[in-house]
Amino acid sequence: MSCTVVVPTIGRPSLRTVLEALLDSIAGGPEPAPHEIIVVDDRPAHGAPLPLPDSGGPRIRVIRSGGRGPAAARNAGWRAAATEWVAFLDDDVVPDPGWTQRLAADLAGLPPKAAGSQGHVTVPPPDGRRPTDWERNTAGLAGADWITADMAYRRGVLAELGGFDERFRRAYREDADFALRALAAGHELVRGERHVTHPVRPAGFWASVRAQAGNADDILMWRVHGAGWRARAGEGPGLLRHHVTTTAAGLAALAAVPAALRGNRAATAAAALAAGAWTVSTARFALQRVRPGPRTPGEVLKMAVTSAVIPPAAVRHRIRGLILHRDARPWAGPWVVLFDRDDTLIRDVPYNGDPALVEPMPGARRALDRLRRHGVRIGVVSNQSGVAKGRITAGDVRRVNARVEELLGRIDVWEFCPHDGDDGCECRKPRPGMIERAVRRLGALPADCAVIGDIGRDIEAAAAAGVRGILVPTVRTRPAEIARAWETAPNLGAAVDLVLGGRRTR
Repeated sequence: MSCTVVVPTIGRPSLRTVLEALLDSIAGGPEPAPHEIIVVDDRPAHGAPLPLPDSGGPRIRVIRSGGRGPAAARNAGWRAAATEWVAFLDDDVVPDPGWTQRLAADLAGLPPKAAGSQGHVTVPPPDGRRPTDWERNTAGLAGADWITADMAYRRGVLAELGGFDERFRRAYREDADFALRALAAGHELVRGERHVTHPVRPAGFWASVRAQAGNADDILMWRVHGAGWRARAGEGPGLLRHHVTTTAAGLAALAAVPAALRGNRAATAAAALAAGAWTVSTARFALQRVRPGPRTPGEVLKMAVTSAVIPPAAVRHRIRGLILHRDARPWAGPWVVLFDRDDTLIRDVPYNGDPALVEPMPGARRALDRLRRHGVRIGVVSNQSGVAKGRITAGDVRRVNARVEELLGRIDVWEFCPHDGDDGCECRKPRPGMIERAVRRLGALPADCAVIGDIGRDIEAAAAAGVRGILVPTVRTRPAEIARAWETAPNLGAAVDLVLGGRRTR
């Protein structure tokens, strides 16, 4: 069948046997088999080899996505595929026997308007007891709409909508976001007949508190899809009001304590009233979580402690989301901005191989952070002819680049040319080789890329690669280069304004 199976993973040791069983069940399953299986290794650094079955069947290919989260990992997977359909599976699910046959039947003959097909997810309940709070939350996956635990999409629709929104860095909301965008674009999503089982992973004491980070993702959903996104995504109203009132009561009680300790009767009464309100609200919340559970001493203790911590954690992440996504726009694919390095991001020190001499250009960190908040991928393309001249080594370049990341934050892709002007390479700017490689490595299209540099060869390389070029002149930029530039900006902040403001205009 014209379908590729994509399985993102972060290689958790506790799930290695589950991942191996998943791959083995598909690779060794009955015909018809998928065209291939792409395992996306999303570990930030190289680790032990992933467990891959030795059985026959479809080819299993492993690609890396650099630890950028499940949305980016799935994007890397479907862009590497060459089939009409891409079926996404979580790395901790167990497909039923005959899953590949049912997948083929689910996809066969779907009308063109059907952009996606969802499988059925079963979360097994615990044996002989009531489920814990964590187990009940996991069980909610069985009734969730369009989750990528088992979801197939047409590759053309993934490309049309720019893939999954990579601003979702956690395994949360990125699948609902894509489904809402697909529905808004006029596509249809259907349910198939295939089944997978989603076991409940072990969770630590603070798992429910860590999960409150999703409140920031909810803000991104609200910014992009409007106030009614929960209903359209099949979500309930949430507990934000409870968390806000509980947190406010707790803060009010704490604020009144100093005056109460000084003997102020009004403050004492206010502190008691606020503390009482906090206690009642927290106790009610804890009881709601304890009542349907196993009510063991350990579970009761966990619910009591975490019910006090969850409300302020939720409010803190909600505020973080309001700040982080204050001007978020709908995702339109992975925008990429490639920077020249010397005299654009850092001060130019000729043939510099000393990380201690790295000095950021004014506003560089602020400009890069703005792009990151918008989900823009960042790369650097830099001529380093000092390597060919023997003035520095490739290792020196990498050490300086590492220092740049320490000062300016993560760079998604680095490309540097070690050749001299007479070497005839295809990578040295103004030739486009470095830009083309960087765009390809980031899985983007030239139309979604911009290059920002300080001299004419940066802009010429951008034009040769078919991408947008923005010149930020410095004292070494020649007037003729400025006159020829398609777009110019007085500083990095203004250049980022041009990038975020939309497509280029003459």
